[in-house]
Amino acid sequence: MSGERPHEGARLAGDTPAPAGAEEPRFFADAMLGGLGRWLRTLGLDVAYDPALDDAALVELAAREGRVILTRDRKLVERRLARRHLLVASDHVGEQLRQVLSAFSIEVDPARVLSRCLRCNVPLVELDTAQALPRVPPFVARTQTQFRECPSCRRVFWPATHAARMRQRLAALGIAL
Repeated sequence: MSGERPHEGARLAGDTPAPAGAEEPRFFADAMLGGLGRWLRTLGLDVAYDPALDDAALVELAAREGRVILTRDRKLVERRLARRHLLVASDHVGEQLRQVLSAFSIEVDPARVLSRCLRCNVPLVELDTAQALPRVPPFVARTQTQFRECPSCRRVFWPATHAARMRQRLAALGIAL
């Protein structure tokens, strides 16, 4: 258990937060924290999430993959294999994000924002404009020149108003970019 708790009601167990410059932690958000997992992915962090998994399977998979479990479920963290976990204190996603970033001393890198597929958690790769154009709506084809693709689900992404709105929402949640 770490000596200092980042937020009241939070408990970080197992390994203490990584020192600055150390390898960034990989997470597994439980079924209660899908929104948090999605916003952490938005920030470019590696967050597994599968709401279909029961607690035993989630804990076993997180341990096998070396992931820190993010949960609000006190019973889940009592499982023997759930040694590396953060018991999330709040119901509110902004507070949850700040708690995780603080607990693991993660500094948000604006260059990594929207660098992962929000559905698959896979890092996006650059996609040549010529390959992207037949796969996007006509308006997007006429107005955009930068595209990225998820190598897993093959979804195509481009910087548009939704990306600006997500950045504004992060700012409103108190996450400085």
